[in-house]
Amino acid sequence: MKESNIPVLVGSGQLVDHEADVDRHIEPLDMLTRVALSAAQDAGLGPKSLQKMDTIALVGIAGWHPDNSPDLVASKIGAHPTHEYVTGTGGQVGIRLLNFVASEIVKGDSEFALVAGCNNLKVLLKAIGLDKQLNWTRGGTGVPTLIGGDEPGSSDLEGQYGLKQPPDIYPLFENALRAKLGLDLEQHKRRMGNLFTRFTEIAADNAYAWFPTRRSADELTTVTATNRMISFPYPKYLNAVLNTEQAAGLILCSVAKARALGISEEKWIYWWGGAHSQEKAWWMSERPDFTECPSMKDTHISALANAGIEISEIDHFDFYSCFPVAVEMACEMLGIAVDDQRGFTVTGGLPYAGGPASAYTLHSIAEMAHKLRENPGHKGLVTGNGWYFTKHSAAVLASTPKESIPRDGLIAELPSLQMRTSAEVVDTTAEGPATIESYTVSYDREGKPTRGIVLGRTDAGSRFLANTPDSIEFLETFVAQEQIGARGQLKVKKEMSVFS
Repeated sequence: MKESNIPVLVGSGQLVDHEADVDRHIEPLDMLTRVALSAAQDAGLGPKSLQKMDTIALVGIAGWHPDNSPDLVASKIGAHPTHEYVTGTGGQVGIRLLNFVASEIVKGDSEFALVAGCNNLKVLLKAIGLDKQLNWTRGGTGVPTLIGGDEPGSSDLEGQYGLKQPPDIYPLFENALRAKLGLDLEQHKRRMGNLFTRFTEIAADNAYAWFPTRRSADELTTVTATNRMISFPYPKYLNAVLNTEQAAGLILCSVAKARALGISEEKWIYWWGGAHSQEKAWWMSERPDFTECPSMKDTHISALANAGIEISEIDHFDFYSCFPVAVEMACEMLGIAVDDQRGFTVTGGLPYAGGPASAYTLHSIAEMAHKLRENPGHKGLVTGNGWYFTKHSAAVLASTPKESIPRDGLIAELPSLQMRTSAEVVDTTAEGPATIESYTVSYDREGKPTRGIVLGRTDAGSRFLANTPDSIEFLETFVAQEQIGARGQLKVKKEMSVFS
């Protein structure tokens, strides 16, 4: 393979602004410029070297909608790129963008690229609450190319029953998986705590973490005034933190370009391959099985196959970790134990390092690159997850070159061909005897249960989505014991399904 077609990651930059406020913060364009310059410095390049870039690719940035964000960044660094790309939103887009740009280098359509993204949700949401206008830079000339879609993640029907945000929805997968594994509520609570306490230890040593604090398993899972229950079984400390001020940037180039720029080979991290896919049953309420994720398995297995290695050959992981079940599901789909000694994060994960919207995986890639530089001969797997186990991406990186041509894409013999993937459409008129497949209970800011949400099947075989009675007494009893497999009656009252 020609050096002009071998993609390498040569530099990365990160930024975290804990003190940001509405009246004093770093706006998106400045964040992106800063991490681009930091990435150049990490690669051993001067600022003027960025002027030679032919590609600028940015992940979707919540709340910032200029005409052409890559063009604005190009103007700030003095570049005149031939290719400008942006993505929609989603936890998978950072890795998908990495894979796309690396593939463009393989094809010879790019040789020197910036991939970057940022998150300003802390300031944005505070400004909305104060009814203040943020004067972020707008404009940009031309129209960037959109990579991937930007479809809504939940349906109107799901919203009617309280399934609107990640903290409402991921507990349904968590509870279903707990029952499949045969764990009781206390065993499951310890399992989640033991898994994520290891994440806090990594975050505590991460200079770019939003919450660099070690917490014990008990501290993570015990409900207190500062760790209130959000949606059963997740108290606050087990939830991703989106309201952060963070940014990350990556510099990719061909080996030939890296040599021409004089970048030391000690900086080079090789892209060995990747993949992405999405669920056929798009809406969460229509998934045929809440304990499996066919598109995740397809993506991760394909990325490994494209890299030409087995899961046992991976030395370092960063699994997307918005909630415990995101990591647990990855382990299930790849057939590895949740207490695998390799660990599953290099950043500290979304609840502790921070979950900066669509940009998280750029941080995980940056940290993985540094981890691989420190460990010659090692390989790493980074993964992304958008919406509700809906969209997935994965990439394999290594500190040594790959013998064959790396590629991005799904393999022919997909694992999902042996799994259930068709949508189970919710029957909004179903009534009669029914069985719970999964459930959760939402809580208010005072820690009181407010809404029970149930998914299941009627005795006739129809999928249903319903709420439970909403009395506090009922809901407290409801979460006190396992409800997967519980029987009850489904009725339609005022056009809403109620399970009791």
